[in-house]
Amino acid sequence: MLKKIQSYQLVLLTALFVLLNAVLLTNEFFLLSLLPIVLLVVFLAFFSLEKLLLLIVFFTPLSFSLESLDFGGVGMFIPTEPLLFGVLLLFFIRLIANTKVDTKIKNHPITYAILFYLSWMTFTILTSEMPLVSVKFLISRMWFILPFYFLGAAFFKKNQNIKKFLWFYLLPLSAVILITSYKHSLFNFDLESAHLVMYPFFKDHTRYGAVIAFMIPLALYLFTVSKNKNIVLGIIAVLVLGLVLSFTRAAWVSLAAAFLFAIVLKSRISFSRFLALIIAGTGGLLLSWSTIIMALEKNTQDSSSSLSKHVESVSNISTDASNLERINRWNCAIRMFKQKPLVGWGPGTYAFQYAPFQRSKEKTIISTNQGDLGNAHSEFLGPLAESGILGLISFLLLMLVVYYKGMKLYYQLEKGELKNLVFFSLLSLTTYFSHGLLNNFLDTDKLAIPFWSCIAFLLVVDIYHKQNPTTQE
Repeated sequence: MLKKIQSYQLVLLTALFVLLNAVLLTNEFFLLSLLPIVLLVVFLAFFSLEKLLLLIVFFTPLSFSLESLDFGGVGMFIPTEPLLFGVLLLFFIRLIANTKVDTKIKNHPITYAILFYLSWMTFTILTSEMPLVSVKFLISRMWFILPFYFLGAAFFKKNQNIKKFLWFYLLPLSAVILITSYKHSLFNFDLESAHLVMYPFFKDHTRYGAVIAFMIPLALYLFTVSKNKNIVLGIIAVLVLGLVLSFTRAAWVSLAAAFLFAIVLKSRISFSRFLALIIAGTGGLLLSWSTIIMALEKNTQDSSSSLSKHVESVSNISTDASNLERINRWNCAIRMFKQKPLVGWGPGTYAFQYAPFQRSKEKTIISTNQGDLGNAHSEFLGPLAESGILGLISFLLLMLVVYYKGMKLYYQLEKGELKNLVFFSLLSLTTYFSHGLLNNFLDTDKLAIPFWSCIAFLLVVDIYHKQNPTTQE
């Protein structure tokens, strides 16, 4: 009898909803139509969080900014970021309810590095020039890290879920690349249209290229473990097509860096020697800086639709507007740091504060006096300007700990699926860390989600599977 009453109630509620929604739609009120979706998300959040995370992953390549709808200048990505904010709230609710985080996760060096990174960012909100902007920046950073590192660690404990993650991300990304390539073909694949055809899924071609470069090593990992190799091979082909047609020079350079790091891993070079090579190379670069600049200034090859000439333009700092504007932003970040070296100007404030630090001789045809064109174009100089010297150190420390633990894992593991996962995860992270010298995209869902997930991959292998590989299933 109770079941019958519940069934009648459900039918009645559904009929009332349909009737009310029909009336509201005729009066151009559309928000009630979202109620079933909201209820589904709430249900998944409390009863099937894993499915909600996969839903977010699936929609990430397809997400778009509210700016594209001319929604009052709001830059939030829909539907991913509202969903991530909900998961963030759920995370804190669980903490308040005394749901314990695995001590192995809490006490891991990578976790300590992330907590230091977030803690210093939180502290510099107190000294920020724009506290509200900094609070919003911190919250947006946390809604990527907490779901896909801390909650993700429990999710990725099953290696099968890592494969699901990759399928759920790569399939919609492939669809976006095919749509973009078709739109690009309507303009005969010229360079100018390559900057815009990925809109509204991507704001510009640099983010588009960076995401594709990041996912290529992970797609190669999926190829090594998947039974559907022909499908994965097709996805890899689509990724390569998208990378070439993106005309994103930094993405191509980042893959070259990943290839060099692959040689380091295959050669079993220790972390200490690898770090020594990086320090020596950086020192040599600084000592030879003047000579290098003089040599680069002789290159006058601008961006071109010819791939060979476009690659050559990477080192043009004499006439290429993109390269010159990037240097302008870097110089502004350094000047901002010199004025506030300890605590910086506040997380997320660079885009609002760099204008007065521009110099007329360094401005380009794409510079603006208002300084309203975005961030520092560096994952290293951005934190330096916004959170001071410890802001930079916190990000460098995170990077070094990830490489230290990742390389150690790779050398310890026997040949097999786990070793491949660590290898290709490190290569993907290398594409981003090298890309971080030229751009910073960790404030966007399309890169932040796979970035923090990759770090979680390394974490779960280290704490759950290293000693007992059979638990991975």
